[in-house]
Amino acid sequence: MPPAQRKIRRVLIANRGEIAVRILRTVKELALDAVVVYEKPDSEAYYIRLADDAIMIGDGPRKDYLDIEKILWAARKSGADAIHPGYGFLSENADFSRECEKAGIVFIGPPPDVIANLGNKVVARGIMAKAGIPFIPGTSDLPLGEKGVAMAVAFGKQNGYPIMLKASSGGGGRGIRKITSEEELIRQLPIARAETLSAFNDENVYVEKCIERPRHVEIQILADIHGNVIHLGSRDCSIQRRHQKLLEIAPADLPEDVLEKMYACAIKAAKEAGYINAGTVEFLVDSKTNEFWFMEMNTRLQVEHTVTEELTGVDIVREQIRIAEGNAIDIPKERVRLLGKAVQVRINAEDPKNNFMPEGGKRLEVYQSPGGPGVRLDGVVYQGLKIPMEYDSLMVKMTIRGYDWEQTLQRLKRSLYGFLIVGPKTTIPFYLAICDEPDFKAGRFDTSYIDTHPELFDYPETEREVAKLSKLIADIHARKINQFAF
Repeated sequence: MPPAQRKIRRVLIANRGEIAVRILRTVKELALDAVVVYEKPDSEAYYIRLADDAIMIGDGPRKDYLDIEKILWAARKSGADAIHPGYGFLSENADFSRECEKAGIVFIGPPPDVIANLGNKVVARGIMAKAGIPFIPGTSDLPLGEKGVAMAVAFGKQNGYPIMLKASSGGGGRGIRKITSEEELIRQLPIARAETLSAFNDENVYVEKCIERPRHVEIQILADIHGNVIHLGSRDCSIQRRHQKLLEIAPADLPEDVLEKMYACAIKAAKEAGYINAGTVEFLVDSKTNEFWFMEMNTRLQVEHTVTEELTGVDIVREQIRIAEGNAIDIPKERVRLLGKAVQVRINAEDPKNNFMPEGGKRLEVYQSPGGPGVRLDGVVYQGLKIPMEYDSLMVKMTIRGYDWEQTLQRLKRSLYGFLIVGPKTTIPFYLAICDEPDFKAGRFDTSYIDTHPELFDYPETEREVAKLSKLIADIHARKINQFAF
């Protein structure tokens, strides 16, 4: 039988860290075998301990997780009949999906042509235009040389500044820059091409009109091979640094009629693109008028999928596997009831006061996590872990759910205080400052929130007494002697 119609028995997870653990949990719940891959720097990683099989694919760092041949070799070696790419690395690589297909291995994600079409933002805009979905005015790929400069300059004159200069490929906030004048456009265009070529092996860029201080709202969708497409509600991802999300809230606080229009557009977009599996349609929303425009469609599991899971009770990874097996979506519309409010924060080993500089290389001398009602943790850190310098700085994602925004904020603040981390600096005190900020408490925020609230970085640096005590106790246990005893 073709891969889309067969029972999956053994899943290789082509990723690492927190998302590998997240996928592992669902794979084991479904009584399937779980295989992981790892590079040498990850040889003592927590996720390896949970798998049925673990295969080292190279010395790394990072390059082996991006090596299609090595991943397929590991799949054949382990007998895996399916691959889940997680997010990042090869998750939005059309060639990877295509090679899995050729090898007779189920790729738990969209078909290769769909990934390729939606991965190119210019092509994606064309698909949305055909579907009649509103999108921000922009150009096609800018030709190389003076012809491309002339096209960009003409667009700027016609639409006014600022405009956005963007990479046609890629994602995660990379390859994006705001241009405020024609002189800056001419200066930045060759630099942007060079950076895009380095990051995505593709020097195509385009420009589009800049929507000032919008909200960034996304719609989670599921689509199967039988033509069924459903939505799982909305997420507000407006609070960002350097175009990368820090904090996500579900559902978005928008009028119900606006959300219904966005849901309809997201479903229409998925159908027009021939989408299959889990995906996210992202929109920019005018903060004053609630007018919205299509921005892009992500062809993978999102980091922030947990807030949607907590509100809907739907295990998105489980649905991805079922869809990849060829099953029809069996989630009735009435089950998608977004009761309450959920928020996810990314606890990163970073110093917010130092431009969010990663704290790689430092050891977690003390680690204690919170719990209680409405608290979900997705992470791979533990006391004694040395924060890797080779990979991203995410330690744990915390998702909080409450009956309403007020209770969710109360739980968020309580849970942030419940962390006890000694060693690296983290984003926790920064989130605590956000919790007390009046605009955030009132739900007033857009993509400029971090830039327009510089006081958030004035949080105190003092170490809590309980942290000092815990550090002392940990030292005593490690040394097997109380050098401070009298």
